[in-house]
Amino acid sequence: MQLSEIYKIADAIAPKRLSDEICQNPDWYDNSGILLDAGEEIQGVLFSLDWSLEAVDAAIAAGANLIVTHHPAIYGKLANARYDDESMTGKKLVKCLRNGISVISMHLNLDLADGGTDESLMQGIMRSAGSNDGAGKAEILHSVSAGGYGRAYDVPRIALKTLAENMKKTFSTDRVSVYANGVETVMRVASFCGGGADEASVLFAKRQGANAIVSSDFKHHVLTLARESGLAVITLTHYASENYGFEKFYEKIRRQVEIPCFYHTDYALL
Repeated sequence: MQLSEIYKIADAIAPKRLSDEICQNPDWYDNSGILLDAGEEIQGVLFSLDWSLEAVDAAIAAGANLIVTHHPAIYGKLANARYDDESMTGKKLVKCLRNGISVISMHLNLDLADGGTDESLMQGIMRSAGSNDGAGKAEILHSVSAGGYGRAYDVPRIALKTLAENMKKTFSTDRVSVYANGVETVMRVASFCGGGADEASVLFAKRQGANAIVSSDFKHHVLTLARESGLAVITLTHYASENYGFEKFYEKIRRQVEIPCFYHTDYALL
């Protein structure tokens, strides 16, 4: 398959226009799309949340010459591409080009898309709370033309500690922390995939009547604000909060292409 053919399939699921749309706000920035084109016909695809050296090595071992990531392979300014680059970006670029590996990154567009990583986080939390189908009506903090980021929604009434334990199973991680802040039972949740919880997220959760907030990478002052707002806080790793939805993205594409597809999980980050 041609690189452009695979990207067309990926873009139909998580359109880059969603990233472009939200990045009209100067507070948002992204770099999604085809980030490295090695000029080769694609023989196999490896999906990995991160563009890590381990993922590059896994692609080489599997005979895959396309890596599809969630987090952008190239995020900021790139002045050069050197194999001895201490930031590792140059090293990975050189290694990919030497092995004819192209790279596609689907970042904010996949966070925002219907069925994307943010909605998948909600679905996983709902299943952890006992909802059979993981579906529910949600209010969205940052809306775009199709989807959005940051959700508040009802869950079946459940003990806070039970919800946290169930989330460990759902998201395949042992790294779930709970700050009860006086909350024993959860009835409504606000969730934000990745490290997106900020002051506005806490205010959104409170105004939407949530009594628990779920995200990753909380800054201390945001955690303190949530506590003072009477919200229980459940944190899981950034990786776990998004790998769950990214694997669903992989499954959608795998069913539409006729070349081998592989999924790489960095278990050390779960």
